This record gives sequence, C-alpha cells and structure tokens, in this order.
Amino acid sequence: MPLGRSGTGNQGRRSDEDGQERRRREQAAQAAQAAQAAEAAEAAEAARRKPPPTRERPAPRPAAEARLAADDRGAAVATRPRPEIPVAAPSAADFTAERYLRDQSLAPRDGWRRVLFWLTGGRVNFGPSPGELAERELIARAKTPVPGCRSIAVISRKGGVGKTTTTLMLGHTFASLRGDRVVALDGNPDAGSLGYRVRRETAATITNLLADEQMINRYADIRAYTSQAPTRLEVVASDDDPRITKALGEEDYRRAIALLERHYNLICLDTGTGVLESATRGILQLADQIVVVMSPSLDSARAASSTLDWLNENNHAELVRGAVAVVNGVQDGGQVEVGRIKEHFAGRCRAVVQVPWDAHLAAGAETEVTRLRPTTRHAYLEVAAAVADGFVS
Repeated sequence: MPLGRSGTGNQGRRSDEDGQERRRREQAAQAAQAAQAAEAAEAAEAARRKPPPTRERPAPRPAAEARLAADDRGAAVATRPRPEIPVAAPSAADFTAERYLRDQSLAPRDGWRRVLFWLTGGRVNFGPSPGELAERELIARAKTPVPGCRSIAVISRKGGVGKTTTTLMLGHTFASLRGDRVVALDGNPDAGSLGYRVRRETAATITNLLADEQMINRYADIRAYTSQAPTRLEVVASDDDPRITKALGEEDYRRAIALLERHYNLICLDTGTGVLESATRGILQLADQIVVVMSPSLDSARAASSTLDWLNENNHAELVRGAVAVVNGVQDGGQVEVGRIKEHFAGRCRAVVQVPWDAHLAAGAETEVTRLRPTTRHAYLEVAAAVADGFVS
C-alpha cells in the first residue's frame, strides 16, 4: 500500500508539471497571436492611409512617329543589343555584418516589449520604447567623432557646487561610450580632490608629469602618470600640498595640456574657483568648450551668471556662446524655482542640463558608475551629449 501511494503521488506531480508546461505554452501562443494581430492591424491601417500609386501617362506622340514606332517595334526589339551586367566575383569581402547577421539592433531592451520579444523567440518585435530610442539618440550624440583633440574646462566661481563631480562624471560617460582616449586633469591649484575620486594606480601628479616632460614620447610613457578607472577614464592628479600647486602658473598648465593633447582625444579640465588665478587663465586660453556648474540656489546661480559676464568681457565670448550650464544636485521640494534658473541660462548658453542629487556622489569618495541612480546616469548622458554637440562646431 505505501508503494502504491508513492506511485500515485509521482504521477500526480508529473501531471501538475505537464499542466504547467501546457499553460506556459498556451500563454506564449496567445501572446504571439495578440502581437501578430496588433501588427497586422497596424499594417492594414498604414496600407489604408497610404495613397494609391499614381501612374503617369506617356506624352502623346505625333501620328507619323507613332506609326513608325508601331512598324519597327518588333525589329527594334530583335536587333537592340542587351547591355551586359557585370557580375562581381565572390570574395571574402562579401561576408559583412549587414548581409549575414540577423538585425538585433532594434530589439527592445526592457519592459513588456522585451518580454514579448523573448516569449516569441524574436519573431514578434515591436521595437524599442520611445524612452529607449531617446536614450540611444543621446548615446549617438555623445559618440560624435572628434577631429584631433578637444579640451573641455569645467568652471565655477563658487565651491561645493559639484564642479569636480561634474568633471569626473563627464569623463566617465565619455570614456565608457567612446573608443578614443579620455583623460581628466586636476587643474585646481588649491589641492584638488579629483585624483581621489578614482582608485589610485600611481602616486605621480601633474608636478611629476611636468618634471619628466622631455622623457614622455609615447602613450605608454604617459600612462605611468595617470590612474585609470574601470570606465577607461584616466586621471592626472594634483599635489596634496597647496604650496606646490600654487606655484604652478599659467605657462605650466599650458605645457601640461599641450602634452596631453598629443596622446588623448578628449581632455576634461577641473579648474579652481578663481577665474582670475593664473592656472585658470591658462586653462581657459586653451579650452575649446566650457561647462559652467551651479547648485540650485540663488547665490550659486548669481555667481555662475557673473562668471559668464566676466568671460564675455575678457575675450571669451565664443566660449560663453558654446557653453553648457549644469544645475547640479537638484532635490524635490526646494524653495528655489529651478525652472526659472534654467530659463535664464538657456538664454545665455547653448544648452542647460539639470542633474539630480545622488547619495553615492555626495559621499565624495571613489565613484562607481554602476551604483548611481538611473536618473543620475541619464542626466550625465544628457550633459555628455550636449557637450559633444559642440564637437562639430
């Protein structure tokens, strides 16, 4: 009797498993039928809206020409030589991704579209969502090719607004998306902290880089003076002792940037808070673009706007016209009308981007991009895309 009950139990479990498998198959088949019906309805609606093709009538011929054409039609067709169509010989060049690989570029990445794509084995594909398409467009803009080298200076006359963080995240975003070389230089003469935001691979600083300038001829040589993050962003740190960095002047930073330009395609420059300092003047002279950073506060926005005034008055009007303004660390429920601030800078700069507050960035430690909130990563992607729009100018 116990053996009989065990056999009956096993049969029951197998029956339950068979039933669950049949239900899964039925659900997948129903989802596929519904998707195919929706696709057919969209195709029918598109065909209904499409205007019928118009057939152009041939221009009337004179009577004599028409008779001649009718009499000679058969002979003309028989005697007309057929053009020879050249046929290319098969070669290894025929094996291209466009010809031989199934197109997966428009497969949905997430959401119900991805679930349906997976259930039907890719046979039903509604494509990416509008949000995913918008993100792909931002990525394409961030990958805009750079002729030669491009230097982007991140500036602010007020400390604590996230200037170093913006420099770091702009570099991380570019380095993770692009195939060329991206480096961030700490140009803050007051003991900047950019070098501590990535894992240090070397104790070398910009002072060592300048001291060994004559011995650096190849990219492999300059790598001994940079620390590289998992995103492939490289960082040249500043010295901890402000007495050393204060001694570096305009000509020193010119030499450092000229050296980096020989080995990198993008240089992100973290500056100090004083635009009148010799180091910052040297950086601004060589910068191709600027990113002005502010916090969502009145005094910070006022300082950022006065910085643009100073640049306009000191022969940097072109940098102001191509500037990207970043309102950093925005939180919900604040008293300041952030929309009004963005409206003000939209009238002065080429683009304005709002970046939300993120606890991981607020810690001021080594930054791991994977630990950022999705909205934060998306905001910095917008910053990178806006900056890259200036590469073609």
